[in-house]
Formats: sequence, structure tokens, C-alpha cells
Amino acid sequence: MSEFARGSILNNIEIIDTAEGGKAIGKYNNAVVFINKGVPGDVVDVLIIRSKRRYYEADIVKWHTLSPHRTEPVCKHFGTCGGCKWQHMSYEKQLFFKQKKVTDALTRIAKVPADNIKKIIPSENTFYYRNKLEFTFTDKRWLEKDEMTDSTLPPESLKGLGFHIPDMFSKVLNIDTCHLQADPSDKIRLAVRQFTLHNNYTYFNLKEQHGLMRNLIIRTSSLGEIMVIVVFFENDSDKIEVLMQHLRQQFPEITALMYVINPKRNDTVSDLEVVLYDGKDHLTEKLGDLVFKIGPKSFFQTNSLQAFVLYSKVKELAALKGHETVYDLYTGTGTLAVFLSPFAQKVVGIEYIEQAVENARENSAFNGQNNNIFVSGVMEKILDDSFISQHEKPEVVITDPPRSGMHPKVVEQLLKMAPERIVYVSCNPATQARDIALLNPAYKVVEVQPVDMFPHTEHVENVALLVKV
Repeated sequence: MSEFARGSILNNIEIIDTAEGGKAIGKYNNAVVFINKGVPGDVVDVLIIRSKRRYYEADIVKWHTLSPHRTEPVCKHFGTCGGCKWQHMSYEKQLFFKQKKVTDALTRIAKVPADNIKKIIPSENTFYYRNKLEFTFTDKRWLEKDEMTDSTLPPESLKGLGFHIPDMFSKVLNIDTCHLQADPSDKIRLAVRQFTLHNNYTYFNLKEQHGLMRNLIIRTSSLGEIMVIVVFFENDSDKIEVLMQHLRQQFPEITALMYVINPKRNDTVSDLEVVLYDGKDHLTEKLGDLVFKIGPKSFFQTNSLQAFVLYSKVKELAALKGHETVYDLYTGTGTLAVFLSPFAQKVVGIEYIEQAVENARENSAFNGQNNNIFVSGVMEKILDDSFISQHEKPEVVITDPPRSGMHPKVVEQLLKMAPERIVYVSCNPATQARDIALLNPAYKVVEVQPVDMFPHTEHVENVALLVKV
């Protein structure tokens, strides 16, 4: 049971590991202490901000020893913005802890031999690697400590455009510079903010649900194309026209300029009409010899360069000879299916979002492929005996489920149809390990390959090859 209350100081805590959410781990007696902004190797005094039965959460108030793995963050917003929580740790050490995360999960839960887990593939770019960012407008931005007591702040200075504060969705941090997406991302965002402030556009109030400016989405491709989507809460046609015209004139390099009216209580636009104001209705992105159309609602891996690395590894492990029927479970917009199509007789992709299935069919046709079939439906319901009878039993299955992993019925069906090889792609090694354990002893893991898709975060992508025993 916790013996210290919120506000207590714990002295000389050695930080020994990392945890979910970008936190670090220390120990005090028998209690675990989750510490913000810590790096393994630090020795610190901490202030308890939350006291639970079996653990504490704390902030650092004094350093006794700085970790040799600690680095100076590049971004001025580090520590407040939640986008790059490991930016204060050397990239080499980030890779170490991602590797450890994968190894711990698969060896402990799935009993995979550690020798079968390959060294993590690093990201070629550790900054400016994202092809999509979404920003939020607010009429009550997050204030720094020195601003909270400043009664002279004018109302306009309270408006912001940036990212939500971690664990406080109603709070938005105004962003000056972001090192995740290359220019002209910053220039476009700052121009929109300057224009709307100068022309008295109202910003969104999340709690009271009013204000014109709601979100700004910027997507880019390695081919130099730029998509900008402005999301408005209210349908003020005059102000919308003026802003969109301004963007078209100021940034002729924008290849797809769009807007959305979203009067709902949530930020999702997948169920709303996207109005094309100028340019094309999509971006094009290239992975190897394949070209993909990315619409305003399409899912696409946000690190394009590493996506090619990841998909190439999947292709290698699938070891296709050209005669196989391949199932691509949770296919999304069909990127992996299209990537594997030239090497298989037939690829069957299954996805529950109908819009994503339409995108998959478009991308298949866009690349001149005619051996792909995409089906919409809930995985655990649609993947049954009649489906397999209709589409043929697969020799190879690719599965890339959400963070929660595969439904138990999907695991059961995999065991029943018994493909020769299963290539399991996951962004959550814990649920991946759980599912692999359920596939044992019918399948054994012969290779695991972690891939770093998101530098300066704790997230890691992982590919595992399972071969039928």
C-alpha cells in the first residue's frame, strides 16, 4: 500500500527502465514510480503527483546524476507537447528500449526464443518523417506558468492552433515549429493562423461547441504533392471562401486544397463530405515501383520511407513463388495487398471500413492489377468456412490488426484453415505475443523483425513469421 501522499518528495530515485506513454520507471522500496521526462541512468528527486495503491506517478524536481543517454531536445515544445516524448533520449538508446519491448513481450508471453528476434531496423530519418499531421484550433490555448498570472494578455493571444495536451483533450498547445513534418507544413499552418487572427475568425471552443475554425490537416508525399484540408465547425460561406482563396494564392504548391464542415461533437471527418476547392482530389505516393492514390479519408502509413522497409520485410517473409492464394487480413486501403500482388496468384483483402475497401480497389486498378479481391466486413464474422470455400484456402496469410490484436474467433479460424505461413504485423508487441501464444503449438515463430516507424516515441512496429509445424 502506498505510504506517501500526493505532494511528497522521494529522494535519490534511480531511473532503470521505460514504460508505456513515454514515461520512465524508478523504484522506491517495493513501489514502482512512473516518472515524467526521465531517462534510464538518471538519479533524481521526484515530486509525487499521483499516489496509487501499488505505484506512484511523479515529476522530477532535482537531478543528482544525468544519464549518459540524455540528449538536448530539439523542439522548444518538448515536455508539454506529447508528440515526441523520447526526444531527450539518444536515438541509439531509443532503439535499445524498443528492441527490449519486443523481446520482453514475445519471450515472456509467446515463449519465442530470443535468438529468433532480429535487431531492430532504424528509421533513416529521425525528424521530418511524417506525411500527415492534424492540428486543432482553440479559443483557450494552453498557458505556460508565467502566462497564467498575466492579466494583461489580450483575448486574441488566447487563440491557438496546435496539438492536444496529453491526457487533457480539451487543452491545446499552440505550436510555433514542429519537427515531424517537412516544410511547407509549418509555413502553411502559421499562415492560416496569422490570416484568421488578423481577420477576426472565431476559433473553436470544445466545451461550449462554437467557433468557425476547428481543425487543419496537412498531408504530403515523397513526390512533392501537398494536401491541405481545413475543417470548419460553422458553415460561413463568405469567410470560408476568403480563407480558401488566400491559401490558393499564397501556396500555389498545394496540389489538393479541400475543406469540410464538421458540426458534430467529435473531430472525425470520415463520415462527412470533403469539398474539393482546388486541385486534385488525392495525393499520389510511390513505394518502390507502385503508385498509390491517397484520398482525404484514406489511411496510409505516416512514415512513407519506413513503410517501404516494413512492406519489403513482409514480402521477404511471405516468400511467395507466384502460385499462392494470399489472405490480407485487416487490409485497410490495401497497401500491403497491392504491394504483394505481383508475387502471388491471388490476394484477398478483408477490411471492415467500406471506404477503405473502395480505396483498396482504386489502388489495385491504379497499378494495373487484376488479381486482387477486396471484401468489406467484420473480420470475425466474415472469415468463415463459406468465405474460404468461395475464395480458396490460402497458403499464406498476412495479418495486420489494430492495437487490440486479433479477435479470438479469427485466431480459431486461422488454426482451422491452417495456411503454411502467417506473417503477423503489429504495432503492439503485447497483443501480438498473446495471439502468437494462442497459435502455438500448431505454429512456431521462426523470425521476428522489429521496425522503427516513429522515432522519439515508444511505439514500434513488429513483423513475425509463423510457420506451420
